[in-house]
Amino acid sequence: MSNQEDTPLFTALRKHAERQPLQFHIPGHKTGFAMDPEFRHFMGQNALSIDLINIGPLDDLMHPTGIIAEAQALAAEAFGADATYFSVQGTSGAIMAMILSVVGPGDEILVPRNIHKSVLSAIILSGARPYFLQPEVDLHLGIAHGLRLETVVAGLDEHPNAKAVLVINPTYFGVATDLRSIVSVSHARGVLVLVDEAHGVHTHFHEALPVSAMQAGCDLAATSVHKLGGSLTQSSVLNVREGLIRARHVHSILSMLHTTSTSYLLLASLDAARRQLAVHGRELISRALSLAEDARNRINEIEGLYCFGREILQSSATYAFDPLKLTIRVADIGISGYEVEGILRDHYNIEVEMSDLYNILCIITFGDTESSVSRLIQALRELVEIERMRTHVPRKIVVPSTPRLAMPPRDAFYADSEVVTLREAVGRTIADMIMVYPPGIPILLPGEIVTLDNVQYIEQNLAEGLPVQGPDDPTIQTVRVVRE
Repeated sequence: MSNQEDTPLFTALRKHAERQPLQFHIPGHKTGFAMDPEFRHFMGQNALSIDLINIGPLDDLMHPTGIIAEAQALAAEAFGADATYFSVQGTSGAIMAMILSVVGPGDEILVPRNIHKSVLSAIILSGARPYFLQPEVDLHLGIAHGLRLETVVAGLDEHPNAKAVLVINPTYFGVATDLRSIVSVSHARGVLVLVDEAHGVHTHFHEALPVSAMQAGCDLAATSVHKLGGSLTQSSVLNVREGLIRARHVHSILSMLHTTSTSYLLLASLDAARRQLAVHGRELISRALSLAEDARNRINEIEGLYCFGREILQSSATYAFDPLKLTIRVADIGISGYEVEGILRDHYNIEVEMSDLYNILCIITFGDTESSVSRLIQALRELVEIERMRTHVPRKIVVPSTPRLAMPPRDAFYADSEVVTLREAVGRTIADMIMVYPPGIPILLPGEIVTLDNVQYIEQNLAEGLPVQGPDDPTIQTVRVVRE
């Protein structure tokens, strides 16, 4: 019987570093001695001593047979998966591997329209034919939630040859769909269920949170450990349930996308984060939930702000939610979420997770304290009081229409194209992807017909200073459209 207290990979790395072997292998900095002195001092000798490469004693992520295999087996047990594979290419790399493991050229896959850009990248690379399902749109917040069960069923009825359906669960804003029911109706037709679980690593470890992908019986889940699970940035896992998919096939695809110069710092952090979640996760998450609930209540006492709670659970698309995500609607105080983010940064030394035209998003984790939460609340109180003394009109929530997909994204992306101004693109088939990042959900996808309200929404985001990106032209003044 395995012991979740063990960290086979991290422990072996420490023991290897303590031996101080004479190194004639990469990385060339050789535990920091060939590194810029200032950077070496800042990083510290402990971290640099385990920044190693896949030499014999340390196993190989491409073909693990030793300590990495042991660490991944412990992670699979912790996450309730049949197999778990570590990713040092972030969740984006895990998502791409997940999709490429299931669909190829011409295969049909159902995906929500509010996908992360990595999903579209995988679809373009695979040559699969995506069919977009419309998520539930919240016109009060100006954001998209999950998929309704009825929407998935209708999609499966309309596309009986679909090989897989992809679900975002929970969303960036912490809202979860009725995942178990989606799995049930999909598996009844032999269709795989893939989950973008970038924001749900912790859900498996506390009963007050939405069910995890593995608990719901999903086939594949790309799960970000660094976002809410305590590992280093860029470290994630790909969880697999065998039956409709072979784990070894998934691993071979993941290996195709991975760097062979694997960061052992990232791998070790995954091993240690898994231990903390498995052994202490429930206790740590309980404390964080208490802090978040207190923060939510205090935010909702501030006139002009709104942070949703359980009242949002109104349909199968908003079936459950993660209280650790504080989505704070600021539209009623008359300034954008992006402006609020800037004020918090410049005047209070507080950084938020993201902002958009109408909201800011703050994340509470087990790294927070009563003090950190109180600082945020006090800053929000002061900010609102100051803005209330100025002349502001509450902002009207505008959600752009969903464009019509005129040709497959891969075909549009690789098509003969021409460069036109953003306004000239109205009515044309776009060959670029345009999004605000974060959250990285495209406003326009390759193959969609550009509408005027799409352009106006992009222009509004640009005017507000939000980070719009995607086309070759970083100013978004010009875009690529399919040549007619």
